[in-house]
Amino acid sequence: MPASKPKQLAVVNTDRYVDRSHPQWNQIREADRVVHDWYRFVLSYPPHLVQEYVEKFQLNEKHRVLDPFCGTGTTVVECKKLGIASVGIEANRLAHFAGSTKLNWKIKPRDLLKAAKQIADRTRKILATETELRKFSADAQKILLKGCLSPIPTHKVLVLREQIEAYENPELQPHLWLALTKALVNGISNIYFGPEVTVGKAKHDAQVIDLWLSIIEQIASDLTLLRKRPDTEAFIHHADSRDAPKVLEPNSIDAVITSPPYPNEKDYTRTTRLESVVLGLLKNKADLRALKEGLMRSNTRNVYVADQDDLWVANHPEVQRVAQAIEDRRIELGKTSGFERLYCRATKLYFGGMARHLADLRPALRPGAQLAYVVGDQASYLQVMIRTGQLLANIAEGLGYECTNIDLFRTRISTATKEQLREEVVLLRWPGAMPTTPYPYGPDTKSQPSTD
Repeated sequence: MPASKPKQLAVVNTDRYVDRSHPQWNQIREADRVVHDWYRFVLSYPPHLVQEYVEKFQLNEKHRVLDPFCGTGTTVVECKKLGIASVGIEANRLAHFAGSTKLNWKIKPRDLLKAAKQIADRTRKILATETELRKFSADAQKILLKGCLSPIPTHKVLVLREQIEAYENPELQPHLWLALTKALVNGISNIYFGPEVTVGKAKHDAQVIDLWLSIIEQIASDLTLLRKRPDTEAFIHHADSRDAPKVLEPNSIDAVITSPPYPNEKDYTRTTRLESVVLGLLKNKADLRALKEGLMRSNTRNVYVADQDDLWVANHPEVQRVAQAIEDRRIELGKTSGFERLYCRATKLYFGGMARHLADLRPALRPGAQLAYVVGDQASYLQVMIRTGQLLANIAEGLGYECTNIDLFRTRISTATKEQLREEVVLLRWPGAMPTTPYPYGPDTKSQPSTD
């Protein structure tokens, strides 16, 4: 059966020249810091954006919300605070751990503070007697960003890690670990974000224990406010968002509020590399590769020979045009490195992966389900513009979704071109029935009408 004629790209009905470049659009508000501020990605979207779409979608305690690219849990945590059932999917083990810990409000604050004080005292005693500095294993050092943690702070962190690991009450350990992850990137390490993950000037020393304890106190204070609230269903699956049917029940989701990776050549595993190594979630290069293989292909550092997601957009005219423009620009400039040669394919794999995700998500959605995907335009490499939101909307329409709007969330300045790029919220609706025509852009076999 011949493929149907592709639809035109979705039209954005928001003013392209509205100035939303001010940082506050993407910053967490003081009133929302409870739980969210325990630990979050620097690239996370703010809780007030979740609040906006919960209100827009008219969600309440009768509904169930999904975040298939859960990160450190902004959507599921905010839904739990609002009393709305939610579920997340996250492939990065560190992010999955952080988000899951942020959903556990049953820990007694007094017990947490007592445990932290005992661990701090034990750590200080060891530090007072040990003279030889501890180091990461040789395998771990190979995957850490060079210079990310100075020798003396490394020694202190490894002693503290040992004492947390040995603590006798395992129920308290997740919150103790989470405080350490935040302390690592908020004062102990030499890492900073601007916007890439960068190693700055080395710190000779850091107040590791005191900083960790101050974060524990913040968590305990928040738990005092929250632990008496009614328990609301909230859970995060450690899984690949492109394999949603493996973890989601059919016909179980009323709304999606999420932000997938952008095709922006950012290696998201670098953002959490230090924390992942300290917590023992990554021990060597094999662990790092396994992590990357389970993530959406949004950059050249996690593209592999066996990848086939690009088949999903093999016939998509605009994705193919953009990818070819990137390749033509590469050839024009004489760029021949492996990274540069892969960028064209990475772009196709990204949009193909999103198509695969949207296709497999459909059985889990209830009729009339509303979806919000926060994505951003890209022009960072070779100055070829990628209108991510419009492309994603068009792919979704080919899979039977309705695009109801593309809202402007904010604008940001491109570091390469200095022009304002749009960050948008693609709004979709699932009508409740598989399309009667085949998906026109690739190998989808799930678009046929049900025979039940």
